[in-house]
Amino acid sequence: QVQLVESGGGLVQAGGSLRLSCAASGTIFSTYSMGWYRQGPGKQRELVATHTNGGSTNYADSVKGRFTISRERAASTVYLQMNSLKPEDSAVYYCSARLTTAWDQKYDDYWGQGTQVTVSS
Repeated sequence: QVQLVESGGGLVQAGGSLRLSCAASGTIFSTYSMGWYRQGPGKQRELVATHTNGGSTNYADSVKGRFTISRERAASTVYLQMNSLKPEDSAVYYCSARLTTAWDQKYDDYWGQGTQVTVSS
């Protein structure tokens, strides 16, 4: 069984910063990528940033230059440093990991429970 636990959300004023953390635990054989998604009120879940084993990163256009994703592979942990936050960044942020639990199993996507980020104007 795999668990992803996020932390670091909260309330911040516009222009402020927050750092989200996500730790994966359980039976993990190999992790291909970890990332962050978000879902605002009445909106679909959208990609924020991803980080693959090769070190490649991918960001949504709306957060480029403001957010930075980083990862500690040995600890199966991913971080999201969010700077210059805007009210439109307010959402529930979800951690995701694409991993496999055994050498002969396919990669599957796992999700955390989400952490609320609220940016006040």
